Amino acid sequence: MKKIVLITFLILFIDQASKIYIKTHFSLGESVSVLPFFKLTFVENPGMAYGLHFGGLLGKYLLVILRLFLIGGMIYLFKKWLKEGASNYLIIPMSIIFAGAIGNILDGMFYGLIFDSGTVFDESIGRWIDYGGVSKITSFGDGYSNFMKGCVVDMLHFPLVDLTVPESWPIIGGKHIEFFKYIFNVADSAITIGAALLLIFRKKAFPNGLEF
Repeated sequence: MKKIVLITFLILFIDQASKIYIKTHFSLGESVSVLPFFKLTFVENPGMAYGLHFGGLLGKYLLVILRLFLIGGMIYLFKKWLKEGASNYLIIPMSIIFAGAIGNILDGMFYGLIFDSGTVFDESIGRWIDYGGVSKITSFGDGYSNFMKGCVVDMLHFPLVDLTVPESWPIIGGKHIEFFKYIFNVADSAITIGAALLLIFRKKAFPNGLEF
């Protein structure tokens, strides 16, 4: 249990510290180059990992509820696996995934309550509306939105290819090409890394097959 708690709190600390720093120091859409293929680019995401979202405000509510059920399910599984003496090949990757899931749900549930500005959903036009300036932390409950209406803060940007094709090229001339264009955060990274570790060590993580 101590490993689960330690991993969860460590990842959550890094995740939330990085998000709060970006949101209180960057304007929405601001981008700073750190390395040739690494930028800090501030975007807000009302939906899933890597900027994916669906269904407007209703979709956001359903996603938060689904995440809560998944976190509850993972807590049940941790108790079961610990009683059965599950190996670290299972416990550690699942702890990393668990921390990532909590990291993103905190944004969606509480950021609208603690920051004075953020991306909001305009029901009259059915879309999310950006904002200007840099956000500040405000008194709890006096934020830009309500419970479960906050947006996830993303900032990690790795445009491995970022160029504009010369106009002289046929068909694609003048077009901008970017790979990898997705912008994500520490929590997203934790979920991806945890899932990758489970896949790599699946035979050691589940020596008797996948059981729940």
